[in-house]
Amino acid sequence: MTASLPSKDDILKFIETSSGETTRREIARAFDIKGAARAELRALLKEMTEEGLIDKSGRKRMAKAGALPEVTVIDIVDQDADGELLGAPTQWKGEAAPPRIYLAPGEGRTGGARPAIGVGDRALARLTSIDGGAYEARIIKRLGQSAHRILGVFRKTPTGGRIDPVDRKSRHDVIIAKADVNGAKTGDLVYVVLKRERRYGLKHGEVKEIVGSIDDQTSFSVIALADHNIPTGFSDAELKEAEDAKPAPLKGRTDLRDTPLLTIDPADARDHDDAVYAAPDADPKNKGGWRIIVAIADVAYYVPPGSALDKGAAARGNSVYLPDRVVPMLPERLSNGLCSLREREDRPCLAVEMIFDKSGRKRGHKFLRAIMRSAVKLSYEEAQTAFDGAPCAAAAPFAKDVLAPLYSAYKALVKARETRSPLDLDMPERRIVFKDGKVDGVKLRDRFDAHRL
Repeated sequence: MTASLPSKDDILKFIETSSGETTRREIARAFDIKGAARAELRALLKEMTEEGLIDKSGRKRMAKAGALPEVTVIDIVDQDADGELLGAPTQWKGEAAPPRIYLAPGEGRTGGARPAIGVGDRALARLTSIDGGAYEARIIKRLGQSAHRILGVFRKTPTGGRIDPVDRKSRHDVIIAKADVNGAKTGDLVYVVLKRERRYGLKHGEVKEIVGSIDDQTSFSVIALADHNIPTGFSDAELKEAEDAKPAPLKGRTDLRDTPLLTIDPADARDHDDAVYAAPDADPKNKGGWRIIVAIADVAYYVPPGSALDKGAAARGNSVYLPDRVVPMLPERLSNGLCSLREREDRPCLAVEMIFDKSGRKRGHKFLRAIMRSAVKLSYEEAQTAFDGAPCAAAAPFAKDVLAPLYSAYKALVKARETRSPLDLDMPERRIVFKDGKVDGVKLRDRFDAHRL
């Protein structure tokens, strides 16, 4: 980089002081970049865009990634526990979730000739950046109704229907005209879009989607997801990157495909994140010792920094597990496909190879970026019956040469653990049992040595 060019941090700071967005010409003028150096600046800005540091916010304008302009249109989407209003940008092109917008205290109330602002309204607002990447908004002008969706329970009335919002912070029902019912029946859980602007009285809306019946106990998962603003879908950019992903090549990785690593998971697991292997150490100086490999799926290979998948996963933070469904952090082609250590399929992994003596004390370790091929997929119950000497059909071919050494290595490590006397919390895990779409009971999960291994 030419010495006359500003650093990436300098450019980001300049954008922040320029109401959140600027142009290449303004950057060049601010840092006195002239002549041939302008081409280098263009290349630097392109690199920052590819790294996800800045976004194009217009034909020629650019903004810090995830940033909003000083004046923008927002939708009022929620209230916090103190009754203060929360907003979201009406237009958001980023792959990650939009930043939080908090209306300044008192902004939602009536002031002079200005009507009060409430959930479901759209407004032009002036934003000020605050801690944590969020913004504080002051309303400039109310613009009407937003396209914000409200989840609620439909109740039929002679004139159409009413919606009881499931969000306890929503203080008012929503009126639905006959023409806007769109097939909803009493007890249906529906998404509604507010449509008719009224200064006084209840808000009016239109049923846009029927997601189930409130009598179906699985609907409570839908309510929980909506109540916590957990996104259940993926952007087009995320889906395209997932579809375009190719299997990782062997080049540059250790080949562990002939090492019989195996996965042990709950019987109903849809994806497999980790695998294990153990064998007696071949070193004559470590008689009775063990060579152990623990491998995890190399998810990072498919989620490069700055990609749509990376931004989306960062915004979600984690997958969400509910009694009847999973909301994955990554699209299914990755979470349940290329990033799952499937039986007899090549997968990239990160592994640690460890050497233990016969007493379970670690003598050394090394980390590997590798390609593995799971030899067999076992449930905890199947692994335990094999350890107990009664292997099932899937485990039988591996009982002697794979499972027996694995269990012996585990017992050696347990012995070392007992010598150290660490805190040992063995908390019971419960699972919700469904039958015909309804909760049939709550049961304790069995806890085996296979789980501890």
